[in-house]
Amino acid sequence: MTPITPAELAQQIAAHRPVAAPLVVGITGSVAVGKTTLARQLAEALPGRVEILSTDGFLKPNAELEAAGLAMRKGFPESYDAPAMAAALAGLKRGPVTVPAYSHVIYDVDPAAGRTIAGADIVLVEGLGLAPAADGHRPPLDRLVYIDAEEADIVAWFLARFMGLWAAAADDPGSFYARFRHMSEDEARQFALSVWQGINRPNWLEHIARARPVADLVVRKAADHRLWLA
Repeated sequence: MTPITPAELAQQIAAHRPVAAPLVVGITGSVAVGKTTLARQLAEALPGRVEILSTDGFLKPNAELEAAGLAMRKGFPESYDAPAMAAALAGLKRGPVTVPAYSHVIYDVDPAAGRTIAGADIVLVEGLGLAPAADGHRPPLDRLVYIDAEEADIVAWFLARFMGLWAAAADDPGSFYARFRHMSEDEARQFALSVWQGINRPNWLEHIARARPVADLVVRKAADHRLWLA
């Protein structure tokens, strides 16, 4: 493997930028592996106007997931409005596209946070739902970056994020995580670990990881957040 910085990775991505239509780049990998962080780092280093689009906005609303018995399958392929996401990604090549947004604080799609993407030179699409479907069909992306890491590191990052949201909810009763404030810190941590084991880990191994073999770039992330090109 070769060590690589976000700026160097940005150079490799920018080399594929078309003359006219925007370059649409997917960034995927396990929950908590650092997709959003890498997207922000790349956006700072890439030339031209760069927009970041999160696939979380294409999750079906909680009410719809609950009605379909999918509340515990959030993040799995069936929890996404795949046709809407495919249409939006394809539409980026043609003109302005209005995309929905998701709030991790309320743990649901936020109708008030939708926005329109227009005039971008490069669009970074970060999140889940970018792996090939069972029939092998890949979402309409020009390039796909897969972030890989040791499971122990991913678990540590997931727990840190969960506990940060849990702690912040002490002063925000409107937060989704306020419902876990009755737990002790250790109980909250154990609950988060059970979420990883029962939901995020199976999704990663069974679905998200299917993107790795077809990715144009595979980036390995170390425990100290350094990056290596696989």
